[in-house]
Amino acid sequence: MRIDTTQYSMEKVNKQRKIIHIDMDAFYASIEQRDNPQYKGKPIAVGGSPEGRGGVVATASYEARKFGIRSAMSSKQALQLCADVIFVRPRFEVYKEVSQRIRAIFQRYTDLIEPLSLDEAFLDVSEDKQHIGSAIEIARLIKQAIKDELQLTASAGVSINKFVAKIASDMDKPDGLTFIGPSRIGAFMESLVVEKFFGVGKVTAAKMKKMGLFTGADLKKLTEAELTKHFGKPGKFYYKIVRGIDDREVQPHRETKSISAEDTFPYDLKELDEMYEALDKIAAIVHDRLFRHGLKGRTITLKIKYHDFKQVTRSQSFSSGVSDLETITATAKKLMEATDLEDKKIRLLGISLSNFGDVMVKKSKDVSDQLALGL
Repeated sequence: MRIDTTQYSMEKVNKQRKIIHIDMDAFYASIEQRDNPQYKGKPIAVGGSPEGRGGVVATASYEARKFGIRSAMSSKQALQLCADVIFVRPRFEVYKEVSQRIRAIFQRYTDLIEPLSLDEAFLDVSEDKQHIGSAIEIARLIKQAIKDELQLTASAGVSINKFVAKIASDMDKPDGLTFIGPSRIGAFMESLVVEKFFGVGKVTAAKMKKMGLFTGADLKKLTEAELTKHFGKPGKFYYKIVRGIDDREVQPHRETKSISAEDTFPYDLKELDEMYEALDKIAAIVHDRLFRHGLKGRTITLKIKYHDFKQVTRSQSFSSGVSDLETITATAKKLMEATDLEDKKIRLLGISLSNFGDVMVKKSKDVSDQLALGL
């Protein structure tokens, strides 16, 4: 039977679902502060040193975040924001071991677990193993077990679908628990600023604001046809999600195919120095996402879109997986140099890693893609 999405309610779509999104708080940094008492209460940044070439922050402690330090930021910039920040080299084997213990806690309640990275996951507890029945209570128990057994904190979002649970988990960090039930979803979605909607980046957000679209309530005024006209296929997604309609299932065995990032520029790039600067920033984001997924890729691909919308891609493969920022950046620039750049204007650049035969920390079969909102 075919269901018309414009007619059915979000309650019917998600009638039986109880979804939890668990997001560890400053995961890498919190582990370092737990294991090294001298770091407690101090601003620390896990990642490359600012003295090295291309050092990048993977995760910052909450003390460091107060100064504006964020993941994917260059270590040099972090040092400028806080002269006292302590840089700590990442210990991926430790992070993976802790992630596995967190997964074991999840498995006490459900086998429907969709990991997004080492530090976050979706859980479907519609039919939980312990017959507790309450997703809110299960989220509390999981948070308490993580605190008691691992001396770490997690934030949880609970709702009837993945999109809302994901947003909810970020509302009361750190150590938060936010429930958004069916009766609240309509008003909640209307109050969200457009930047919070999955797929709305800087360029799309700017376009929306030019059209007078600032919140979910504004988006809701447009028909599906109007949203599709202005934003293409994503318009159909915006139409449904602003109404709280998200019927995607928690998928335990979805495999990551690629990790990527790209940027569309406010003006066309003409100078090689500008292109290199853009690639530095994009590579840092890809590097951060590889960290979070614990992956290494054997193929690096550069994507270029010119001012006339012509698009080309160039790739280089390696005999073993790579994940370090220096290799990603240098390879992207090398691929850029190999293209014909004479008199060319560039409107978009992107970098992706794929072919994950090797992993930064050995990948289990159920490490999943962050298609579900994110990164």
